[in-house]
Amino acid sequence: MNKTIQTVESAAAGSAFLIEDVYPMIDGGRFAVKRIAGERVEVWADIFRDGDAVIGATLVWRREQDRDWQREPMIHHSNDRWSGAFVPTEPGQYVYAIEAWTDEFATWRHGLERKQLFGADVTLDAIEGAGLLTKAHGAEQNAAAVIVRQCENYLQTGEVAPLLAAELGEAMSESQSRPDLTRSPLFPLTADRDKARFSAWYQMMPRSQSGVPGRHGTLRDCIARVPDIAAMGFDVLYFTPIHPIGHTRRKGRNNAPIASKGDPGSPYAIGGAEGGHDALHPELGTIEDFRALVATCLEYGVELALDFAVQCSPDHPWLTQHPQWFKWRPDRSVRAADRPYSDIVIPDFACIDRTALWSAFRDVMLFWIDHGVTIFAVDNHDTAPLPFWDWLIRDIRRRHPEVILFSKTYTRPKPMKGLAKLGVAQSFSYFPWRTQKWELEQYLGQLTNYPERDFYRPNLFVNTPDLLPYHLQGGEAWAFKSRVALAATLSGNYGVYSGFELLEHSAIPGREEYLDSEKYQIRSRDWNRPGNIKGYIAALNRIRSENMALQQTANLRFLAIEDGETLAFAKEAADPANTVVVVIALSRRAREFWLALGDITVDAGGDRHHVTVLENLLTGEQSRIEWGGIRLHIDPDRDPALLFRCLA
Repeated sequence: MNKTIQTVESAAAGSAFLIEDVYPMIDGGRFAVKRIAGERVEVWADIFRDGDAVIGATLVWRREQDRDWQREPMIHHSNDRWSGAFVPTEPGQYVYAIEAWTDEFATWRHGLERKQLFGADVTLDAIEGAGLLTKAHGAEQNAAAVIVRQCENYLQTGEVAPLLAAELGEAMSESQSRPDLTRSPLFPLTADRDKARFSAWYQMMPRSQSGVPGRHGTLRDCIARVPDIAAMGFDVLYFTPIHPIGHTRRKGRNNAPIASKGDPGSPYAIGGAEGGHDALHPELGTIEDFRALVATCLEYGVELALDFAVQCSPDHPWLTQHPQWFKWRPDRSVRAADRPYSDIVIPDFACIDRTALWSAFRDVMLFWIDHGVTIFAVDNHDTAPLPFWDWLIRDIRRRHPEVILFSKTYTRPKPMKGLAKLGVAQSFSYFPWRTQKWELEQYLGQLTNYPERDFYRPNLFVNTPDLLPYHLQGGEAWAFKSRVALAATLSGNYGVYSGFELLEHSAIPGREEYLDSEKYQIRSRDWNRPGNIKGYIAALNRIRSENMALQQTANLRFLAIEDGETLAFAKEAADPANTVVVVIALSRRAREFWLALGDITVDAGGDRHHVTVLENLLTGEQSRIEWGGIRLHIDPDRDPALLFRCLA
């Protein structure tokens, strides 16, 4: 066979259909779309072929490890655009695809009905239609009975009407052969549990929880703090590393290069004579204490999250047990990280024994999962290569689909997005540096637009052990309230680092870092000292828990407002009966302004209606809407945020 004939036959054997512009899809299907288990996943696509044949289409999906497909019919809308939906019932990895085929019986029926309109003879057409019935196969019992009955009616009467019955069309749609069946490529989807979409994080240093100046805190001290943290409405208690800390190159107070006697060192310098990543710092307690902490957290509706840092101190056992996992200098000293992190060593993830190194870090995570931890905060992810994270995330999620991984590194935008695409459930964002109205609108608009909204879930932390933003360094209560209200309402996921509720704000001059940071020393606090905003945070978290609209990030819409230092937005839940409007002051001055609600509607009895009343979610007071809006007053010294439920 010559080359020309081969080319023609290859083209002739190609698909009759084009399946294009599939949504949702990330980078052509290279990365998984993120959704929540139990929620409906809508899939859209352009599906077409030549001519005017009637097309059938279905959405097929399954768990990645399953063999059998589940199917849901797709609906044609207009301009060759089709949609279907499925519900991933459990957390895990899924794949979905679109199948299209020519519905020969429906095409025959459409042609016959068109001829009938013009009064044409359809005798031969009816015979052809009856012939199609004989090709039906694999029909279910009820469908087979319909096909046989209608065929017999036609043969007995010679009338075409039995062949045009709606029930016959339905029976044939699933029973006829599909010689030109075309399936799209497979598209991956990650279904996370609900905590990936909605959570409130409280980060703390376990060693600073004793309440006694200078005394190292224990896990039992942490247990005693759980009720207070739960009372503020937090549902994730997030620990900095809890492992033994190295002595070699240990840092002193305020990151001094040389530690003084008694300095505890940075918990991020992981590993010492007592053990490595799968060991507890001996002053924190025992593994039995850790299990008791996990149990107490669950009792109060809180989950424990651990830092997962892929770095070691120079004293980590791995340096002597597996020296091939590290880089060594000509003088046989281990290569440490650059200042200001000279107390840590980064393993060589490309070493010749990298399979064992990668597996060792995986086994560390599995160890803590076995002890009840299902949330991990990935620290300094840019110190390990992306292929490592890709492998680790896939391996852990295959074994434990309930596990949530949170990327807590501030780096360049594209690496942050890259790790989100690889599968972390939540990610840090640049929220701490977005303070102006236009910055917040632009940045959140980016995060809630396509394609970011399908793979990037921002967790808006207001501060961290490494970060005290300039706008909090004045210690003004209104600023702390404004920032936590923004974080808690703009995103379904947000977090604070302990001390925020006490308005801690002492910074190293000219830098966004805490003075006397507890990264390098033990702190003691009175958690109920006057001036704290614990009650304010608790009220925000209560309102979040009572309003589904605030339990997600993507469905966010900014509202026009005449004040340039006030941010206004609306959020609508998947259930349109819950719509919330939020107004937050970005500066301290009191102000009055007109808030236009535009075309915002709410569901009432199954119908959409314009908003007629705003109910204050804090006070319960109701205000009527007139002329499409309302005049509001904010006094930031009292409360910089107004939160309303929209009523019809």
